[in-house]
Amino acid sequence: MSAVSVLTKPARARAAVVAGQRPAGIGGWAILLILALFAVGPLIIFVFAAFKTQAEIVENPFGLPADLLWSNFSQAWQQAHMGRGLTNSLVLVAGAVAGTLVIAGLAAYAMARLDLPGGGSVILYLLVSSALPMQMFLVPLFFIWTRTGLYDTKLGLIIIYCATLTPFATLLLRAFLLTLPRELEEAARIDGAGELRIAARVILPNALPGILTVALITALATYNEFLFAVTFLESDEQMPVSTSFFAFQQSYVQNTALTAAAGLIMLVPMLAIFLVLQRRFVEGMANTGMAA
Repeated sequence: MSAVSVLTKPARARAAVVAGQRPAGIGGWAILLILALFAVGPLIIFVFAAFKTQAEIVENPFGLPADLLWSNFSQAWQQAHMGRGLTNSLVLVAGAVAGTLVIAGLAAYAMARLDLPGGGSVILYLLVSSALPMQMFLVPLFFIWTRTGLYDTKLGLIIIYCATLTPFATLLLRAFLLTLPRELEEAARIDGAGELRIAARVILPNALPGILTVALITALATYNEFLFAVTFLESDEQMPVSTSFFAFQQSYVQNTALTAAAGLIMLVPMLAIFLVLQRRFVEGMANTGMAA
């Protein structure tokens, strides 16, 4: 019998503390369970509501549905024109992700790999820009967009998303690029490669986890954004899926069942993308120091 197996329970606890690990205990597990219920509970109630009737939600909002009303999803899809909304959201997400990656990628490369004068001031500017509330830009942007013909266009909304999401994306990608060894571009410079070629062929391919992290954060922010979409888009044909909940508003009453069904439909695409890319996302967040 080994020495480890004959240790008593108090001895094992002391050994765990010495090794830097504390035993969880009943209190620790109870706290984790409460936090898990706090996080998952609203989602479970939300899923239940998608399969109920409006009367069931009013009578018992937290209980199980009596019958699974799959018709809520078809009715929500048709009434809110969610097919058109998802298509518009796909265009907005693709444009915002592409624009943000190009701008943030080049800016992050310059800030992380080149000796730029006033680099600290640029970082401070990006920090302040990413911390400013977006509501303060609504009035001046609305005035400019109506004058330049960008109002009620997807292009105008994509430009706004790129401008508002690029500061944080640049800081995030810069933090990832700082972790790459400088020997990569030094070898390319010896071979006569220019800065643009080094950035496109050497640095950015090695920064794929960071790029995918920025792309996923940008896509989620664009897909879920509501304020700019409802302000700078007017025609129904241009509206993204995040504005489809207006279709269930009747006078002063909201059809909660159809709203929950539409929300569940809206959740599925981004959830699927996140599950596919979660390993790269976690790796990118860990390498940039954002997971600490």
